[in-house]
Amino acid sequence: MASSRTCKTLLLALLFTSSLLAPFQGSGHHGLTSYTYAAAAAGNEPGVEPAAESSPAQEPEAEPLSRRVTNYQIQVKLSGRTLTGTETVTWKNPGRKTVSDMYVHLYPNAFLSDKTTFMKESGGKLRDDKATAGSTGYMRLDSFKTEDGESLLPRVHYVQPDDGNKDDYTLAKLKLPQPVAPGEEVTLQIGFTVGLPEVFARMGYSGDFTMAGQWFPKIAAYNTTSTGTRSAEGWNVHQYHGNSEFYSDFGVYSVKIEVPAGYKVAATGVQTKLEAAKGGQQYTFYAEDVHDFGWSASPDFLYSEEPFSAPGVPGVRIKLYLDPLHKEQKERYMHAAKSALAKYAQWYGSYPYSTLSIVVPPKGANGAGGMEYPTLVTAFAAETDNPGYSLERTVVHEIGHQYWYGMVASNEFEEAWLDEGFTSYSEDKVMESEYGVEPRTALEASYVTDPAPLKLLSWSFGSHSRYADNVYSRAKLVLTGIENRVGTNIMSKIMRTYFNQYKFKHPTTADFKKVVEQVSKQNWDDYFSQFVYGGEMADYSVASIRVSKAADSGASKMYESDVLVKRGGGVYGPVPVTFKFADGSTASRTWDGVESDMLYKLTAPSPLLWAAVDPDRTNVLDNRQMNNFLKAEAPRKQEVRISLGIVKALEWIAGAFAW
Repeated sequence: MASSRTCKTLLLALLFTSSLLAPFQGSGHHGLTSYTYAAAAAGNEPGVEPAAESSPAQEPEAEPLSRRVTNYQIQVKLSGRTLTGTETVTWKNPGRKTVSDMYVHLYPNAFLSDKTTFMKESGGKLRDDKATAGSTGYMRLDSFKTEDGESLLPRVHYVQPDDGNKDDYTLAKLKLPQPVAPGEEVTLQIGFTVGLPEVFARMGYSGDFTMAGQWFPKIAAYNTTSTGTRSAEGWNVHQYHGNSEFYSDFGVYSVKIEVPAGYKVAATGVQTKLEAAKGGQQYTFYAEDVHDFGWSASPDFLYSEEPFSAPGVPGVRIKLYLDPLHKEQKERYMHAAKSALAKYAQWYGSYPYSTLSIVVPPKGANGAGGMEYPTLVTAFAAETDNPGYSLERTVVHEIGHQYWYGMVASNEFEEAWLDEGFTSYSEDKVMESEYGVEPRTALEASYVTDPAPLKLLSWSFGSHSRYADNVYSRAKLVLTGIENRVGTNIMSKIMRTYFNQYKFKHPTTADFKKVVEQVSKQNWDDYFSQFVYGGEMADYSVASIRVSKAADSGASKMYESDVLVKRGGGVYGPVPVTFKFADGSTASRTWDGVESDMLYKLTAPSPLLWAAVDPDRTNVLDNRQMNNFLKAEAPRKQEVRISLGIVKALEWIAGAFAW
């Protein structure tokens, strides 16, 4: 297996290098008609010709939701395990500086060999999905031209700004023939070929199933100073890393996808046309105000569609592309999608698109599962015919990305928590509201054994497990911690304000902090410095208990108890402390939790049984709750009486970790 893979890698590398330098033989780009969403929504479901197109002049043009930096017109053909495409992309300079260079992402080259940055960092594994001998792929640039036909291929070279890995070809740079002034445009024509890997890490094939994610030459994002992602404007350029997902500018996509006869295609945006093609059929899709385009194809999809409207969801066609094994789960998928759309619109803001597609990959293709693209999400693969709540949770989570990844569109290379953490937090809210599944914050906190700052470059976390524990779980707990401090109503206002103020604007951590402070009217410097910019958790513990008879108790038999409680991480106060005595009585204290420790001295007619910090588990950032409780070491004569209270102590421990 290893030697076979090596041979294939060498062959692909040779093909890649020779074709990159070859002159364009080109098929040319076929322009696509632009549709407004109102017109495009009239497109028909698979297998039906659309109604006659209305003249654009007859309908008022909708106000753009975003600053449309890119305009892609792509034509691609799926043939076996290969994509062949042409792309015309127009980039408009959104900044205040003249631009002379351009960067292009060539993501499929992450699978070119085991020496790429993605494969080295991931170890050929993403989540529980492992690369196979067939999980090699590539992207070859067949042509790269200006509108006037001037070849730019000699100007293209690969760059590795993050790690200097000369075997990584996922990012290319070229010098433009003419500088692009602020507000001006440049149009490029690109011919490309993609060799699909066996499905792994969001893209590839599995039998007749294809997932095309990050499949076309993609212009890098250009940060203006208004985005706040960096101190100076310029290209935001990173390679494809083992942990990172994606970051792009908003734009317009017109995409024609040719597939074999009998295939159904799910894609970003609205389907505007289906027509016959030589040896197959061609789907046309159109999308506005999105920053990516994904699609999937299979002859086995069971297609269904339902309209849905709710407050904040003026009218959406929910399109479901089911694997046959999940034929009986159709209503569960639809209910999850409708619940998620309705709740997110109610809590955060309107869903502005007219379509939402859900793809269920077949068994063995989970590498394509659990992923988000604008107006298109993938569920987990149909591995069993009767899945548990993971079905609903995955759909709810991925639709949550339509808000925090799709519209808010933060930089996932550099601040992944602003998407993954916010989506995980929102997912829990829907699961509790609609399905009665309460979040397991205490259990999830216990998994965070290696906390790190949330605002880290995605590849700086090291292992994928550390990345996931922080940008998903710990980030969610940080948001829940804010909610516990300000209350549910204020937190709802914070999230809604943040979404509506920064949708389509690529906000940063600093922007979110600003909203938290504006809405709550509080200073959050300490909290953010510890738990967001820093890698703290908030571990409070009962360190020791000493019980003795009071020296001057006389016949009254008074007992003295010294209880030492400690802080082992960030400050998350106030901290409630409960004391339980052998006679059944209790005492409570409240510690501000700021100092590193606090010694409590108690005098009572009964010896102390145990002490506990945060008995109601309100501190969601405590990742070591087993040290929240400690049993007293009592005088020998009291052991029998105190043993009666141990049962109650064990009940408390059980309650702390019962779900």
